[in-house]
Amino acid sequence: MKKILIIISLAITLKSCANSLAFLGPASSVAGGGNVAQSAVSSAVSFGVKKQTGKSPSEHAIAYVKKYNPENKKEKCLEFVDITNSEACAAVKENISKTKKKIVKVKNSILDKSKIEDLAKKSGIVRR
Repeated sequence: MKKILIIISLAITLKSCANSLAFLGPASSVAGGGNVAQSAVSSAVSFGVKKQTGKSPSEHAIAYVKKYNPENKKEKCLEFVDITNSEACAAVKENISKTKKKIVKVKNSILDKSKIEDLAKKSGIVRR
């Protein structure tokens, strides 16, 4: 019972410290022997993104998945690894397929307008 009361009181007391704890990332990487510069830059970028947009990078990622995968279907990121089955992979694959279609459409419109391509077709050099 005493442990539960201590935990509850600490949770209430430290509730507002959650944002400042994000800056302990670089300090923990020093203790763990990790890359301090990378950790510091990551924390700074996260703070900047949150300050500019009002959302953290993870909230942006969640919004991206909701936008491109509204059905919440799961797909494998790597076909040969079952553990990569996630909604984010399905969203990224959907976005990639849409982008490929746009690129092909632009490429075809450029080729249709190209005078060099037209001359090559007429001369019989290029057969597409």
